[in-house]
Amino acid sequence: MTTTLPTPTPIFDTPADVERAVAGARKASARWQQMGFEKRRGLLDAWRADLAKNADRIAETLSEEMGKPHSDAMFEIVMALEHLAWAAKNAEKVLGRRRVATSALTSNLRATVEYLPYGVVGVIGPWNYPVFTPMGSVAFALAAGNSVVFKPSEWTPRTGQALIASFHRATGEFDIAQCITGGGDVGAALCRSGVDKIGFTGSTATGKRILAACAENLTPALLECGGKDALVVDADADVAAAADAAVWGAMSNAGQTCLAVERVYIHEAVAEEFTEHVLEAARALRAADDGSTQIGRMTMPRQVEIVRSHISDALSRGGQALLGGLGSIDGQVVQPVVLTDVPEDSAAVTEETFGPTMTIRAVADMDEAVRLTNASEYALGLTVCSKRNGRAIADRITSGNVSINGYVMHAAVPTLPLGGVKQSGFGRVHGADGLREFAYARACTETLVNAPIPLTSFKRGPKVDELIGRVVKEVHGRAGAIRQLLGKA
Repeated sequence: MTTTLPTPTPIFDTPADVERAVAGARKASARWQQMGFEKRRGLLDAWRADLAKNADRIAETLSEEMGKPHSDAMFEIVMALEHLAWAAKNAEKVLGRRRVATSALTSNLRATVEYLPYGVVGVIGPWNYPVFTPMGSVAFALAAGNSVVFKPSEWTPRTGQALIASFHRATGEFDIAQCITGGGDVGAALCRSGVDKIGFTGSTATGKRILAACAENLTPALLECGGKDALVVDADADVAAAADAAVWGAMSNAGQTCLAVERVYIHEAVAEEFTEHVLEAARALRAADDGSTQIGRMTMPRQVEIVRSHISDALSRGGQALLGGLGSIDGQVVQPVVLTDVPEDSAAVTEETFGPTMTIRAVADMDEAVRLTNASEYALGLTVCSKRNGRAIADRITSGNVSINGYVMHAAVPTLPLGGVKQSGFGRVHGADGLREFAYARACTETLVNAPIPLTSFKRGPKVDELIGRVVKEVHGRAGAIRQLLGKA
């Protein structure tokens, strides 16, 4: 039976609604900032409690809209709560004013640095993880002292509305965090609305359009874009565990994960054993749209067509389907597909597939694995499996995140930042870096006593310049000489 996606919830918001939401957030911003870290923490903790209380209902909405099993939806919410708790608790420690050291020439000053909120942050969320992913921006922006206007994906608008309704219920604050629903026109309007920063998660193609719109007003942007993540397996790896990580990384959430395992490079010495484990695990999986299985439907019809085209291209160019193939696609339900012997310049290897597929390639050694992994224009996540050389292999590969002997665990640790490089975007969510992403650094000096050497004054004459010259040679020249001596030794 062919499965089709229900029509998305009608879109009611317009660019004019965006303007009103941003204006309301702007008015409320100063009040939210002046509350201070401790009061904001209390309100964010109340929000967390309300989200936890209503998690089952939010998970039902998420499953209905997006198609993932209820258990996966609940896990996503749990992860979001972990990060919300960390942001609320640690915002003051990370962003609060602190004293920093001065130098020999500025010893008469007290120097401090603090991180202040931008004001109003616009967040544009994705549909594949419509709670966990946007909360990495929404919660951290709020904890940093910003007000937020959140636009969820047009495919998961009710999930986004549920998140913000929970905030309103728990805090009694209705302008600090707002939800607007709509498609690309509403997202573009948010970028051009005068917000002070944009946090976006989505495809690289859409990210480029977001960045172009933000550039019109020099609005800074955080972009978490696409990925084509690899799993690298060395000869000394726990092969069964590596295969388990590969199958979960490729197939969970119907493969609709920016950090999904889409490419596997495995040492030829263990390639056959690894492949057998992968096929055994993948054959045991079944996708369906009735909530009875571990994999749900794919969300967007056009994404199914991308999956179809990637499989077709791989097979037409000599690739082999070890499991599944074009027959795995039934409407928007796609069964697991495992491909091998796929050319490295095929779409299934170079472009983001975003479906329950993986390619496996045996390599002669880790030098080849590193070279092939680094050849991608994407560099979001990475998984390395090796008992002895995991760190050494990972250090040779460009990626924003890496998990060694475990898949995507870096995203589960609240203290760690998450984000990409190259075509996978820039900026970070989560952890201290995620808090600082939604605040700007402000440096401050206070003069404690008059400077013995007036640096910034027209009173500085030839004698002072001569003294400065001697001090510079003594302090910095001596350091250079010492380094030279140590180098010769």
